[in-house]
Amino acid sequence: MRWKFPTGKRLDAEAAVAAKLRTASKFYRFLWEIRADLFDEEFQQELAAAYDPRGQEPCPPALLAMANLLQRYEGLSDADAVDAAENDRRWQLVLGTLGKSQAPFGQGSLVRFRVRAIAHDLDKKLVDRTVELAKQTKKFGWQKLRVALDSSPLRGAGRVEDTWNLIGRAMSKVVDAIGVALGVESSEVVEAAGITILEADSVKAALDIDWTDESAQHEALQVLLGQVEALEAWIRKHAKAKATTPPISDALSLLRRVVGQDLEPDPEGGGMRIRDGVAKERIVSISDPEMRHGRKSRSTRFDGYKRHVVAANGFILGAAVQPANRQDHEALGKLVGLARRHGTVDALDIDRGYLPSHAIPKLRSEGVVIRSRAWRGGAPGLFRKEDFHIDLDAGVVTCPAQQQASITSDRAGFPEEACRRCQLKPYCTTAASRSIQLHPQEALLIELRRQQASSNGRAELRQRVVIEHRLARLDAIQGPKARYKGARKNELDVNRAAAVANLMEYARVRRGPRRRAA
Repeated sequence: MRWKFPTGKRLDAEAAVAAKLRTASKFYRFLWEIRADLFDEEFQQELAAAYDPRGQEPCPPALLAMANLLQRYEGLSDADAVDAAENDRRWQLVLGTLGKSQAPFGQGSLVRFRVRAIAHDLDKKLVDRTVELAKQTKKFGWQKLRVALDSSPLRGAGRVEDTWNLIGRAMSKVVDAIGVALGVESSEVVEAAGITILEADSVKAALDIDWTDESAQHEALQVLLGQVEALEAWIRKHAKAKATTPPISDALSLLRRVVGQDLEPDPEGGGMRIRDGVAKERIVSISDPEMRHGRKSRSTRFDGYKRHVVAANGFILGAAVQPANRQDHEALGKLVGLARRHGTVDALDIDRGYLPSHAIPKLRSEGVVIRSRAWRGGAPGLFRKEDFHIDLDAGVVTCPAQQQASITSDRAGFPEEACRRCQLKPYCTTAASRSIQLHPQEALLIELRRQQASSNGRAELRQRVVIEHRLARLDAIQGPKARYKGARKNELDVNRAAAVANLMEYARVRRGPRRRAA
């Protein structure tokens, strides 16, 4: 179904409303002005192709896509978006529904559109479409791109809980799944299986112990695990045929994973105990199992996801969302691929967190210029790695005292005897091992340190500020917290926020004078 824009008297009525909009509503006027360009015939056909003709929505997919942009711009829920479409004249202006007493869509239409958008990557295509509009201004060069990458934390929407409550919530999900599969009330399953732990408001309330008493905690943990075993025993006896298929199999798998990730045998006997440390892929939320613990810095931890963006010429070319525990460099290949949809990547401005990517050597071999600040190890007042001369071709490292060491297996170890009597020893490492560890991409790091040491090199590095500006704009539109649960759903939200950010930039560029590409 095609979105037909108003003509004649209806268009005149829209123009009258648009003329009265105040400065604070200028983005609505801009969207009204460019809606036919953004959703041209070709793009509308692409959106419509994602729909089954036998189950078409009552309104065009392009109109729903525009509603999604407005929803993200305002930060509204589905219910509030329907209300705005029905009562806000600015929404009606953009959607072409002035004077209509009812919204052209319901909450279910918005949900179904997002499902189809994810299935057909329509959110990514919407970002591409905003970039295509930018290209039409002829104010930038798109043949060879200088692109920049960065990431920022996105706090998850799921509730983060401790081991006790994670196990209890996972048990509840199993009971709910049994109820769905067998067509019985969850309370009946709880009573029949004897899972008294789920009869209280919370697991800790049901256990009712002195939580400062370690021995009481240990005994309570064994009680909780006994309840888990009772639940699994009931399933084997009464729901064995259904236990190997969803939804029971999925819920059971989650329960077993939660128990396994946080517990270990007690070396002193007496059952299990809560393990020290955090499992690598630890689930932190039952309501959103994809969330993870993450760090943006050593001192700042967060729970949720990382949103990555790639930008060029002041526009966001694409985005990726990954669990918070994933390293930045794991997203580099995908982000470069998104950038290459719009031109040849000629240079890459990146944070040092992306340097370990296996894609970096290949990019360099293709002639892509890599710019990044190199790592600077070492304590204040002591020699740093750059104070050593590293000759990769000769396989030798020379220290500031002109002592040499051969490189063996990415490491150069200096003789202890020579170091002991060295006059520069007070300025050297205090570690027991007197060696230099070489990075798999040490050749690139040497080059980056050389760039960083020059005035021109530092000026080039400062150009990466463009991606920080794009992330700041994205954060202003989307906020620091995820709206949805699951990486792909949140990636859709980042993409539509990126599309809004690009349209804002397009509006600014379209008004302003021609400028040189960054």
